[in-house]
Amino acid sequence: MRESYSQIFDMLSPSSTDTRIAEIAKIAETKGGLASLQQHLKEVIEGDVFKGSHRSGQFLQYIVDQAVAGHFDSLKERVIGMELFGRSASYDTGDDAIVRVTASDVRKRLLQHYGRYGATSMFRISLPAGSYIPEILCDSLGEVSLPEVVVNPQDPGPPLQESALAVVDKPVVNPSAFPQLETAQPKLAAWRLPLLFGIFLVALNLALWGIFWSRSLHPEAARISSLPWSALFGSSHSVELITSDPNIAEIQGITGSPVSVSDYANRNYIPVPNKLTPAQEYFCKTILRGDNSAGVDAPIVAKVAALAQTNSKSIAVRAARSIQLIDLKSDSNFIFLGSPRSDPWVSLFNDQLDFRFELAKNARSEFIRNVRPRPSEQPQYIPTAPGWGTGDSYAIIALVKNPDQSGQVLLLAGANAEGTEAAGKLVTDFPRLSTELSKCGISSTGPVRHFEMLLHLNTMAGTPNNVDLVACHILPDGSAR
Repeated sequence: MRESYSQIFDMLSPSSTDTRIAEIAKIAETKGGLASLQQHLKEVIEGDVFKGSHRSGQFLQYIVDQAVAGHFDSLKERVIGMELFGRSASYDTGDDAIVRVTASDVRKRLLQHYGRYGATSMFRISLPAGSYIPEILCDSLGEVSLPEVVVNPQDPGPPLQESALAVVDKPVVNPSAFPQLETAQPKLAAWRLPLLFGIFLVALNLALWGIFWSRSLHPEAARISSLPWSALFGSSHSVELITSDPNIAEIQGITGSPVSVSDYANRNYIPVPNKLTPAQEYFCKTILRGDNSAGVDAPIVAKVAALAQTNSKSIAVRAARSIQLIDLKSDSNFIFLGSPRSDPWVSLFNDQLDFRFELAKNARSEFIRNVRPRPSEQPQYIPTAPGWGTGDSYAIIALVKNPDQSGQVLLLAGANAEGTEAAGKLVTDFPRLSTELSKCGISSTGPVRHFEMLLHLNTMAGTPNNVDLVACHILPDGSAR
């Protein structure tokens, strides 16, 4: 350990970080506490939620190991990038967001894990936004960390289902339980109250979403006749939703070389492998062991699935890396999430688009080129915000034909994940979508028209804000251009 916990506390002013370090110190300095934590961490990483992402599992293992060892200086973005991802000491954290993106994915996976198993878990690990120092809470900390307390083996204490974490599975939080917790376990009240308040907000949010979805399922006729969903769900063709491939986007960022749709179709996922360092090649191959979609894809999939159910349709959800070119040579209708950098299949429809994604020279970012600018439109739109950054970004919503087939294709693509999220939100917001289509001269309840919308948005810490329509073009009916 580089420094004792007491020395660390002397250097830091009281803050939420101090509280986290204090909780970690109690576990690390308790007989049996550290071993129990390591066993719990192993169960989390090898569980259903993390097994699909080796990289996120490594990240979680690293930050917990460094934290319990007291190496808090190692829990900084640049250091993590160097020690865990093999970046050089001079790498640009602004252009290379691998640490921030991975941290975001770890946060989401931890929430999913404890949403399933939190009620029976002794520990709860989380990663507060804006920090790489984990928060580790122990539900039995009073019994584990205080040797002067003698636990009667004949008295196992309250059953697990009555613990604070079990409230996750209950639809209603009873406020009367708060003072009882303070009286029964004063040592834990400092963190239990904020935790219970957070759980209460989650439960309230879920209840409100339930009300929203139940109400949103009523106007069936309006949804069936509303573009672009009328084109997708109003036909006899099946509907397939293809999620993005963030691992491929990450590989292009590491190598600085694009992955063409031809290479992607032929399973050549690592461009110029002979130019990679051994560490880069190993890391790229490690990434490819997973087959994940971006975190923003899940809520879009959920909304589209709900619309399909309302319209008595079913959708098949597939990962971009799991399909082949022959799969697209069908009369099915398709929905693609992500830009060509995160889903190379999207580039197959470029010839029909006026707003086309192009890779920057270093292949680490994308911009949008307007190949047919109209008056007051720019020839290109360059984002200033990398993924999980702050600044401007762009996205497109496009309904086009599947070339040489009779099916329709809906593209929801952003220059970063926030852009794709914004496109997904707008296209499932029927009043807003109808208003924006009318600006293009398209009736949302009229016959099928192929169109393309260019969106501008502001991003901050992974959240899209102030989404505006920049331009809208009516496209020809799928003919090559």
